[in-house]
Amino acid sequence: MPAYKLAWDEIPISNQGFDDFQLEVEGKPVHFDVEIKAMLKGRDVSTTLRQHGIDIATFGHYDENTHYAKDVRRLSATDRATLVRVGLIYPEADQDEAKWSVEKKYYWQQAFPAHTIIHISHQYAPVLGNTNSVSYGLLQAKEDPESAKELGGLCFDPGLRKTLVADVEKPDSSVPFFWVDFILTTANTWKTPIEDFTLIVERGHLKAAKQSFVSFCWDGPVTKIDADHFSAHVINLVPKKELRIGFIGVF
Repeated sequence: MPAYKLAWDEIPISNQGFDDFQLEVEGKPVHFDVEIKAMLKGRDVSTTLRQHGIDIATFGHYDENTHYAKDVRRLSATDRATLVRVGLIYPEADQDEAKWSVEKKYYWQQAFPAHTIIHISHQYAPVLGNTNSVSYGLLQAKEDPESAKELGGLCFDPGLRKTLVADVEKPDSSVPFFWVDFILTTANTWKTPIEDFTLIVERGHLKAAKQSFVSFCWDGPVTKIDADHFSAHVINLVPKKELRIGFIGVF
């Protein structure tokens, strides 16, 4: 799954962890295992957190209402100082917010008998990322490189870019954007390419928005099915990058 960070002010923690993952093989539920890692600046810091009894996936059982992390609050002063020293939490005594990101992998053993088709289905609600305005990526990239990076996975065509730039420059206009990430490159560990791949993207209409747009990068043709649905179809797909789908609203 795409990595996620503590973002209590943007999305409830209970909705961040892909915990509604479901797996079926031939229409029947199948048991799966979950691998959870804590990553900090490219380093796996899972062992350190587990040694201190910190739950990785919930950021130490962080409560977005009180801004306390139960697992952090019960630490001794020495143990807390250790986590501060290695950069996992902030130094302020009343600051429990985690600085690590979570990487989850769902996996299971699967037999594929020769000359037999096996139907596997899995589904989950993806994590929604967001920022307050596309202006930080479109107009203020130098001032806010992180927002520019977030927009980097969205390929705006010239017409949409022109529209959004005009909207963000209006004094009474707000243009937030949201995105959903999908991991595709793990398919490259398979013996052969994805034989028949179809992507369908639906443009959602954001509540109270004057206009809603959808944008994503795709190497190949994208067909407009109707006003709100877009499709990309590929035979023998070998993914070269992950997929980010952006949803932009003009308010």
